[in-house]
Amino acid sequence: MKAPISRRAFLRDTTLLTLAGLVPGPMRNALAAPSAALRLGPALVFSYETLTERAKALAKKPHTPPPRPLPQVVQRIDYEAWGQIRYRTESALFAEGPGLYPATFFHVGQFFQKSVKIHVLENGQAREILYNNDYFVMPKDSIAHKLSDKTGFAGFRLQESRNREDWRTQDWIAFLGASYFRAIGALNQYGLSARGIIVDAAEPKPEEFPDFTEFFIEETDNEGDPVHVYALLDGPSLTGAYHFAIKRTEGVVQDIEAQLFLRKDVGRLGFAPLTSMYWFSETEKRRLEDWRPEVHDSDGLAIWTGGGERLWRPLVNPSYPVTSSFVDKSPKGFGLLQRDRVFEDYLDGVNYERRPSLWVEPLEDWGAGAVQLVELPTDDEIHDNIVAYWRPAEPAKVGNTYRLRYRLHWLADEPYPAAVARCVATRIGRGGQPGKPRPKGVYKFSVEFAGAALDPLWGDTVKAEPVITTSSGTVGGAFMEPIPGTKRWRAIFDLTPQGGEPVELRLYIRGNGDALTETWLYQFRPPAGG
Repeated sequence: MKAPISRRAFLRDTTLLTLAGLVPGPMRNALAAPSAALRLGPALVFSYETLTERAKALAKKPHTPPPRPLPQVVQRIDYEAWGQIRYRTESALFAEGPGLYPATFFHVGQFFQKSVKIHVLENGQAREILYNNDYFVMPKDSIAHKLSDKTGFAGFRLQESRNREDWRTQDWIAFLGASYFRAIGALNQYGLSARGIIVDAAEPKPEEFPDFTEFFIEETDNEGDPVHVYALLDGPSLTGAYHFAIKRTEGVVQDIEAQLFLRKDVGRLGFAPLTSMYWFSETEKRRLEDWRPEVHDSDGLAIWTGGGERLWRPLVNPSYPVTSSFVDKSPKGFGLLQRDRVFEDYLDGVNYERRPSLWVEPLEDWGAGAVQLVELPTDDEIHDNIVAYWRPAEPAKVGNTYRLRYRLHWLADEPYPAAVARCVATRIGRGGQPGKPRPKGVYKFSVEFAGAALDPLWGDTVKAEPVITTSSGTVGGAFMEPIPGTKRWRAIFDLTPQGGEPVELRLYIRGNGDALTETWLYQFRPPAGG
């Protein structure tokens, strides 16, 4: 075991090395000791501008994949073995301060085989945190003991404030794998993830997964102030520099600035991508597939269009990959939400009812493009099968550069609730009437809404009706009614598809000429055989 580096030795070390994008400079402002147990590299001057120049320069060179330390060893660190490797919190970055949110680090393993460089940043100077096996508690027979001190980390997470007694066991945001990161919401539960960028998702060729290859962590010592994280992105088709200003609020709020540089043409470039899991819900009743009523991290895509319309698209687990585009200009926001918060709708101890909703808020005009939703088939909850992102209208060509500014809200609900009522459930069954022969190939929809905008309906002072449009087929028997024992209203109609092609449906409730609800969208795929 190597001797821990002391504060005296830390401040004495003024050896400076030149690294691409990190400029050596004098130690005018010495870094505070982040942890007595951590080994650190030499100090180098850092700024977001130099990181951006580094990404720009990398884009002009062939892509070099991130290092994969001893693949023959790392491949044997399977899920079970990886779960037995625990980072020692006494070795956390800023375990004793002055940073308020100590950082701990993830070990490489079978599912996270690439290593990343992680630096501590203070007063404009960065020092790499050097990997050491001694930072981790692991079984004596763990294959991970065979890894050298040059292995590196797979990623990192921020623990809760040191002012909390439970900070050693509670974390609130994590960066791990490719360009993935995730945070807890207002209900203190992890769920869906975000990514730095989407490259060629749902294209005929394999999707590309660029990597955050280096991180720079700049801590705060004040509650309410953001932690600043900078990241270098590198992939076969593009590079990028990212700045995350992350606040621990009721949930987590991230202000993100990114500058991207394309090495190659990209068929499908997606900004602010969100990744989630949807297996089934009340919309799709699957017999004998699982004992629980519902299983999903998110149950719908919400969009606030540039024109001010509120859209809600319930998620679907399709039988084949499907990409849906919602064309827009200057969107106000979109997100994958978990609206169902009733435990009895899940009956599971993994807290699906507490999974966060994630909302994307552009902080500048994104122009013309589309919110795209990719839904992949899944037969288990272990697979993320839902992706949503913004795709700009202009083709992504080699040499293009992009500057993005947006905010991510990890909360229980969307941060800017609409004045209109919202959709809370979508139910589908056989068409026709109970007690009568059910016509083949006819399907009944019940779309439920709730919200104060519907309150006037209870006093019969507003004449309301469902407004339904369909891309094909015919709609009949439409009406609306209150749901007994609730404050909800539902719109009911029968759909007779024409042929076996998917049907795009659109519905909202209109009262006295005004929209009382958000607009419900749904893509119905008639089952084979009717």
